[in-house]
Amino acid sequence: MNRVLPVPEGLTGLRADVGLAKLLGLSRAKAGEILAQGGVAMGETVLKKSDALQSGETLEVTAPIHPKVYVPEVTPVPGLKLLYEDADLVVVDKPAGVAAHTGPGWDGPTVVGALRAAGVRISTSGPVEREGIVHRLDAGTSGAMVVAKSELAYGKLKNAFRYHRVEKIYLAVARGILKPSLGTIDAPIGRAPGREFKMAVVVGGKPAVTHYDTAESLPGATLARVQLETGRTHQIRVHFAAIGHPLLGDTEYGADAKQAVRLGLERQWLHASRLVFKHPRTGIEIAMDSPLPSDLQGVLAVLRGS
Repeated sequence: MNRVLPVPEGLTGLRADVGLAKLLGLSRAKAGEILAQGGVAMGETVLKKSDALQSGETLEVTAPIHPKVYVPEVTPVPGLKLLYEDADLVVVDKPAGVAAHTGPGWDGPTVVGALRAAGVRISTSGPVEREGIVHRLDAGTSGAMVVAKSELAYGKLKNAFRYHRVEKIYLAVARGILKPSLGTIDAPIGRAPGREFKMAVVVGGKPAVTHYDTAESLPGATLARVQLETGRTHQIRVHFAAIGHPLLGDTEYGADAKQAVRLGLERQWLHASRLVFKHPRTGIEIAMDSPLPSDLQGVLAVLRGS
């Protein structure tokens, strides 16, 4: 059966796979499959995944739609620790190699699955695969991350992150010596042209602001304290690469792969060291610190000894 869907104004400019997923309540991967089959037309144009939607147009969907049945994850994650927990929220110390939740291109361990396995009840707000998730860390980034347990906490924490009322401090080691030693990177971020999961500084991207301060100058590298004003996907990694100082180990954004091997670094040198926010119910400030994991400490030791 054909389905005809008007494109709402709020979806203007979105990629077709992203917009179709929102309209039909599907995963982005499933929406992409429908588009790849040539099953969606906007006017006379058969849409591809990367085509942009336009408000005022209608989408005609002719491919069969089989919504994916979501099976909640319940997967223990060794090394994931709880830094804080109460009836409304939990702050985890996320190890590298763990994503916040499932999604296209990721079938490994997640924070959501680990919390369920530990018997921690999380909020049911949000998409089913992202219940309780109010912000994310990249799978290769370790550190402090808050998850909502109550519906009240979910709404208030989502707004706190959306309106930049959460202090997010990271430690990062970038290639080379940062000059100036203290500065701000203000550059819009969007999808890298022709790349599904890579981001870049692009004209017309979403505003993104990163503040940094040199904590220690190392041989051929800089340990920086980084504070995010916004929270775009891969923001720190993209911004440091854009100014010619990719994070050590971040080969996706220009880091030297051979240097990463020499240092024994299997991921980007990036750690979410501090998270400060107001409790969604009491208004009391909560400040959580995550200690530097051993793999990143080891890299610092090598650099300091070189």
